[in-house]
Amino acid sequence: MKHIRLFILFLFAGIITLSAQESPKREFRGAWIQTVFQGEYACMSPEEMKADFIRKLDLLQACGINAIIFQVRPEADAWYQSEIEPWSRFCTGKQGVAPNPMFDPMAFLIQECHRRNMEFHAWLNPFRAGTSGTSMLADSHVFHEHPEWFVTYNKQLLFDPGLPACRKYICRVVQDIVSRYDVDAIHMDDYFYPYPVNGMPFPDDDSFRAYGMQKGYKPEERDDWRRENVNQLIRELKHTIVKTKAWVRFGISPFGIYRNKKSTPDGSGSNTNGLQNYDNLYADVTLWVEKKWIDYNIPQVYWEIGHPAADYITLAKWWDKNAHDIHLYIGQDVARTMKAGDLTRKMELARSLRHVQGNCFWPANEILWNNTGIADSLKEHYHRHTALIPAYTHMYKGRPKKISNTRLTRTKEGYTLTWMTRGDREDPRNSQYFVIYRFAPGQSINLDDPSKIAAITRYTECYLPATRTKYRYVVTAVDRFHNESKGKKIKVK
Repeated sequence: MKHIRLFILFLFAGIITLSAQESPKREFRGAWIQTVFQGEYACMSPEEMKADFIRKLDLLQACGINAIIFQVRPEADAWYQSEIEPWSRFCTGKQGVAPNPMFDPMAFLIQECHRRNMEFHAWLNPFRAGTSGTSMLADSHVFHEHPEWFVTYNKQLLFDPGLPACRKYICRVVQDIVSRYDVDAIHMDDYFYPYPVNGMPFPDDDSFRAYGMQKGYKPEERDDWRRENVNQLIRELKHTIVKTKAWVRFGISPFGIYRNKKSTPDGSGSNTNGLQNYDNLYADVTLWVEKKWIDYNIPQVYWEIGHPAADYITLAKWWDKNAHDIHLYIGQDVARTMKAGDLTRKMELARSLRHVQGNCFWPANEILWNNTGIADSLKEHYHRHTALIPAYTHMYKGRPKKISNTRLTRTKEGYTLTWMTRGDREDPRNSQYFVIYRFAPGQSINLDDPSKIAAITRYTECYLPATRTKYRYVVTAVDRFHNESKGKKIKVK
């Protein structure tokens, strides 16, 4: 029998229990792993890459990270086997060249994340097709088949967001990923229309004449047309995901400022002064949240507390006020946070705001390098206890059935606890993983206390070490939306 010791998180006597405010039972704890401009991977063999991924996941898990956001499509390319787009040059060294021997990084990462009960979010850049023009594009890149779909801006090759064919193609890529891979979410960051360069207009005159003016937009309304292009993409992507696998989430990580207060006639923007999603990137993020076209929002609030143009506290409170009951997590810039000495105040603020349900750290490498002790702080304090992902009740508000047929088998070192679960596990509403809680004699059973979580596993068995204390255990089942069942009590004599 398999004893899944990897998930065992037994907490020994003497550990100081943090308050619920300091260590919530449910909290999104994500980390971004970027691949664009990361030359380290292209120099690795498949076996070296596997070993590196395992090393990183083990370290991030030890720091309490429960969700990995991995960049699988940086330049209309692929970190996975695709018949639509070529292999990424950041994966193999040359675009269109497959790993040798054949290796699917995304499939491997999904498997390894789920073994650790970490989520895998597939991160795609929707409109970016090349960071340095067309010189490095493989013959199989979509640019060569449809050059009319693309524009060049500030040396970047981009899909023209104004063309319906481009949106349809991007939806096709997402449908392909969701249908073939067991991803937990599709993720996109802040690159919709590109960051503007002073004196350089975006070259969409042709698409505006063909599709904007045709729909009645006047020249002075081009910004509204651009926003609607992005709105349509988001709406169509959500529809694509739902019809393919309804439980897969769709998340966005927008630039940290929606609109500056001075730019909004009603003063609804934040008291900031900087680049804006709405006016500069044509990303109407609060509309997507309000319409529930996305399932979670991770604004990149990368500034320091007290920043003169974009104060962290001001922005965190603004996003909290405009959450519209969609999961809200805060994107944290690790290097800037640690340099400013802001980690404690930022973590405390995030946990005090009503709608904020977690954080995502940029980039994961800063945690892996333990920049200014960030990894130590997460392990020893802020992520001292394991946390479940907050439940996505706006997608499904049910709970799986309790486990049944529990059985304890004595071994030389302790016990093996096994159980059965009801329902087909292919159904996302049924049990997907299990939480084992441990209580000492005299302790009340409180499943909201994260310090009592002894183990989390995706298997229907768990190893329990022998002790002189007569512990009581409670096992719950959790579905794909992270709804938790009622507990099943087990006594160990």
